[in-house]
Amino acid sequence: MNLKELSKNLGLSQTTVSRALNGYPEVSAATRHRVERAAKEFNYHPSTRAKGLATGRALAIGHVIPVSTKHEMVNPVFGDFIAGAGETYARNGFEMILSIVDDLNEEQIYRSLKSRRAVDGVIVHGPRIDDPRIALLTNLELPFAVHGQVTHCDLPYTFLDVNNHEAFEQATDYLFDLGHRRIALVNGLETMDFAHRRRTGYEASLTAHGIAIDAALMCSGEMTEVIGYETASNLLAQDDAPSAFVCSSLISALGVRRAIEERGLVMGKDVSVITHDDVLSYLQNGGETPIFTATRSSVRTAGRRLAEVLLHAIEHPNKPPQQVILECEFVVGQSTGPAPRKD
Repeated sequence: MNLKELSKNLGLSQTTVSRALNGYPEVSAATRHRVERAAKEFNYHPSTRAKGLATGRALAIGHVIPVSTKHEMVNPVFGDFIAGAGETYARNGFEMILSIVDDLNEEQIYRSLKSRRAVDGVIVHGPRIDDPRIALLTNLELPFAVHGQVTHCDLPYTFLDVNNHEAFEQATDYLFDLGHRRIALVNGLETMDFAHRRRTGYEASLTAHGIAIDAALMCSGEMTEVIGYETASNLLAQDDAPSAFVCSSLISALGVRRAIEERGLVMGKDVSVITHDDVLSYLQNGGETPIFTATRSSVRTAGRRLAEVLLHAIEHPNKPPQQVILECEFVVGQSTGPAPRKD
């Protein structure tokens, strides 16, 4: 059924039906509900192209993903975030434009999206501590929202982030409460803002407990199973090996567990492990009883929420930027226990 047929069926003008479906305030609530019920009954879906022409919008959101030799953005966490954002776009009649580009062409892509009016806004992924994209997009006047924060940035901008500092301070505090004193950090790349904040949280806990910060116990790298395994293997081979690990990813933590078991040790008894759990849809942290003690925050939920925040910013361009901080849930699993006694 098209708009003309739906209007005829309702005995209303096409303009009134269109305005009712698009939420114009001059249409009464009774008329809007009547039109919405009829649209649902007759399975009417307005043309995205026609709606875009009527509103002057592209009805699309851009995601520009740089392919870098220094950091792999297309990873399992990214996949769940995109799925969550996509749910929000679909519910609001928006499409997603995904651009995979070389690092050197990233700025050109943003400028092209703006000049062609191809999108109504963009999501910025993988913010770095000192990220030039904030100033670029602000100057372009292209609406944007950041998945994360930028430490060295004085400009106002919209973002959604996890409280990374607090989560990793809490995780390290928990290990100290269990009696651990040599605690290793298996972190993401610390040029990335989230990993920088996680390290400062870990270090804050060490300082609060009177423990000197030891660079030899900290690893910064891609959050892969292999790097988690290699890092833990090297540290556990030392005479003064750590009795606990804090990991930035469940994927890294799986590598740490492999290294622990390879040495004939038992995770949670001989060596404790805490990880951050993004609640990935296809990599769950056990069932009712978690395998890993973890700081938990769903990246898919973050995708939904940040998409909502960006759509709100597009709809209300004169409102100040929204800044959302999600607190992590701390869950105790089977991977932690009291520090082993040394004879």
